[in-house]
Amino acid sequence: MAEANRFTQHALSDWMKGDGPESDIVISSRIRIARNLNAYPFPMLATNQQSKEVLEQVSDVVKNEELNTISSFTLVPLSELNELEKRVLVEKHLISPALANESRNGAVILNENESISIMVNEEDHLRIQCLCPGFQIREAWDLANQIDDIFEVQLDYAFDEKRGYQTSCPTNVGTGIRASVMLHLPALVLTQQINRILSAVTQVGLAVRGLYGEGSEALGNLFQISNQITLGQSEEEIIDNLYGVVKQIIEHERAARQKMIYETKAKLLDRVSRSYGILSYAAIMDSKEAAQRLSDVRLGIDLGFIKNVSSHSLNELLVMTQPGFLQQSAGEKLTPEERDIRRAQLIRDKISAVAE
Repeated sequence: MAEANRFTQHALSDWMKGDGPESDIVISSRIRIARNLNAYPFPMLATNQQSKEVLEQVSDVVKNEELNTISSFTLVPLSELNELEKRVLVEKHLISPALANESRNGAVILNENESISIMVNEEDHLRIQCLCPGFQIREAWDLANQIDDIFEVQLDYAFDEKRGYQTSCPTNVGTGIRASVMLHLPALVLTQQINRILSAVTQVGLAVRGLYGEGSEALGNLFQISNQITLGQSEEEIIDNLYGVVKQIIEHERAARQKMIYETKAKLLDRVSRSYGILSYAAIMDSKEAAQRLSDVRLGIDLGFIKNVSSHSLNELLVMTQPGFLQQSAGEKLTPEERDIRRAQLIRDKISAVAE
């Protein structure tokens, strides 16, 4: 249990402390691979004994010497975590809401800096996820592919020569790969270009989601762009398509930022400064306002308006101000109003600390 605690006690994963390419716009790059074992039903149809056997087989691979040359790993059974701890892992993007709600032999395998998360008995038997800071989608794929190869040698994957890897959801059949990039696009939102850009994105076979994936709202001007097609294209083709589209979005965001500086710099500076002031002194704040104010300050940092706060601090606040982490740090369940008060206090304390 002590090992599990270290993944839920801090808001910022170590991998997020690094700066990747285009990090003023691209928060992170992620590859997720879905795999299933040939001899077992998909998790939703598996018996308790079958899902237990899957977990045991996967646990054996975690001890593999070749896997441990990549990183050291810890297997955390979900049964060892309480509801708040599970929610914190969801807020840190280390497990999915579906796995957090799974009670039959669900587990997550995490490496030391939390850049690798392998979910067991979620929608599929295995969900291998690799995260990198900034725009490093190809690097994330190289790492995920390396891990997948090690598991494939040890486990009998469900694979069809014609259809590819077999998955619980038909939309993942084929390569089983989801490549996604998290983007901060405040200038495109403020200049009202975002709908046109995102409409064009969906027309080339990509999906747009919010901070926490499918069905979530794009709070704080954060958008996830990911592939929708997994069948009929190679992994490299999927990644190259995403890479090219994201490159164009980055260029549009940069152009929008420059346009705002040239045409409405005073208004932009006022917006950033007001949000910084409110975050520094507010006594109560809901999650939606916090996300928007933090977005304004992040833009101010990227444009050089604010120099005494780092984007890493804002990454940390993005998790610290979520409901699960607020309650985890308080050591008790909180009412919505109590969470809003604690959220404002955490933000004030953090900004005060980094500004000193």
